[in-house]
Amino acid sequence: MGTNKKTARLAGFLWLLMFIFGPIAQIIRSKLFVTGDIEATAHNIMANEFLFRLGFVSDILMMVIFLLLPLVLYKLLNTVDKNLSVLMVIFVIVSVPINILNLLNEFSTLHLLSGVDYLSVIEVGQLKAQAMLSYDLYLHGYEIANVFFALWLVPLGFLVYKSGFLPRVLGILLVIGGCGLFINVFMHFLFPGYEIVNTIFLIPQTIAEFLFLAWILIRGINESRVMAVNLSGNVV
Repeated sequence: MGTNKKTARLAGFLWLLMFIFGPIAQIIRSKLFVTGDIEATAHNIMANEFLFRLGFVSDILMMVIFLLLPLVLYKLLNTVDKNLSVLMVIFVIVSVPINILNLLNEFSTLHLLSGVDYLSVIEVGQLKAQAMLSYDLYLHGYEIANVFFALWLVPLGFLVYKSGFLPRVLGILLVIGGCGLFINVFMHFLFPGYEIVNTIFLIPQTIAEFLFLAWILIRGINESRVMAVNLSGNVV
């Protein structure tokens, strides 16, 4: 197996890990947090503290992997278009710190409900309300970080389209997916309460990422075409 094909498979493996750790965190959150029900949420978190912590750690691992992923893709795609490759990396470098810091809002829900001594001066009902507020802030912060997660898919899509060693349709889907996610962020803030409608804009992104992941893991890349691009600096 050629070096470039190994690089592509490494990128696919990293993306696969994101597809594992990310959903684990989301599934755990869906089990613990009950929309609009403070009492049920507080009970779920305190009764399943390790599960909460597992979801939190899964999120951190996903973000670490996400920081590495574009660096591997840069190695593979920078000869296609260096400016687009750099832009792709920059968007991820901006997105990851926002997401990592935003996780503090999520973790504070456990901290507020944990009963540490210096919080004893605050009534239990107020602590539970503050915990739900922290979680709401986390959800909004996640959407803000999605601005840059959406934007990184656009240069990636153009790079795939121009590469010549990956199917152009994957590049088109990635650009559409990034644009859909970008629109979803603004729909979230402009039209709250329309979650079902907003979710529609996430479908292209999910499909694009899954197909791209499956392709580079299973089919890999056309090694001879990569070499041609590396030698000429242009798709031949």
